[in-house]
Amino acid sequence: MSSNNVLENDTAYRNPWWKEAALPIDPDITEQATAHQNNLTKPQGSLGTIESLAIRLAGIQQKAKPAIDNVGIYVFAADHGIMDEGVSAFPQAVTGEMLKNFVSGGAAISVLSQQLHADLVVVNVGSLANDKELPAVVHRIVRKISGNIAKEPAMTLQQFETAMGVGCEMAENARFHHQHLFVGGEMGIGNTSVASALICHFTQRCAADIVGPGTGLDTAGVQHKQQIVDQAVALHQDAIECAEDALICLGGFEIVALTASYIRAAQLGIAVLVDGFICTAAALAATRINPSIAPYLFYCHQSAEPGHQVALSALNAEPLFDLQLRLGEGSGAALAVPLFRHAVALHNNMATFGDASVSEKLDA
Repeated sequence: MSSNNVLENDTAYRNPWWKEAALPIDPDITEQATAHQNNLTKPQGSLGTIESLAIRLAGIQQKAKPAIDNVGIYVFAADHGIMDEGVSAFPQAVTGEMLKNFVSGGAAISVLSQQLHADLVVVNVGSLANDKELPAVVHRIVRKISGNIAKEPAMTLQQFETAMGVGCEMAENARFHHQHLFVGGEMGIGNTSVASALICHFTQRCAADIVGPGTGLDTAGVQHKQQIVDQAVALHQDAIECAEDALICLGGFEIVALTASYIRAAQLGIAVLVDGFICTAAALAATRINPSIAPYLFYCHQSAEPGHQVALSALNAEPLFDLQLRLGEGSGAALAVPLFRHAVALHNNMATFGDASVSEKLDA
């Protein structure tokens, strides 16, 4: 089936809420927070990036002393038709098995959520799992599996809009529960191939520059995966005229939901912690759709997946740390939460020079 079959005769998106600008960052509050930071009992800039995290959060939250009382972690899961091409070292059944593992507390992101006292919400956007066996999962199934992007589009326009709605709903849930950080995660066997295809499209790079081992492919497996990704990108390139089209042709339901959640969180004034390779692909799509959200996105870590640096460079993003992570699930972003909490605690609770009667730097 040609990609054009999805987009022709209906290229006008019916309710493009995702184009609305993000809530403006308050420049006056940012200035106040910067002045406060510079008056704390330390040499200016001596806490490096920690200082800028607190200042950015202050502008986002529109208060000179920001807060991180509540954290929401949202893991979106879906299955992918590209698995028909043999692009993963793990079977497709693992997606559903991991859904069960998430809600039973056995996955890495489950443990991290417990340690952080964060709310963990697991969202099935379109997997082959039996939803009746997973009552603790939030089921928002667009379709049981996306199309095989090496041969057809991933989804229809209507399915894209439905998946975007799922992400919007989760961001609004974060706002309803007064969550100060939105942590997005993903699960879907085969989704490194899908994310690679999207990054190839957005950066105009070939698969050899982007595609890595994912869940553990050997050299031959990586080469095959690269061929499939190149095939998918070439198949759809003439049909893609905007970032939304790229998601329709090359995306997955969980990546679309992530993209939407990032956009809606920024529209609602919520800071977003972006995880690794797959989440960064969603962030790349989100910022191409709506550039105004960029100040809300914090890139937490440098993934071990080789194409991640290419995606980060396209975003002009500097990750906070590099621990050679490649798990996904939102785990790297969750590991960054204590860093944000420390940044806010230092900003809010350190004494100023005046408070502590400490002499300030001598004038030159």
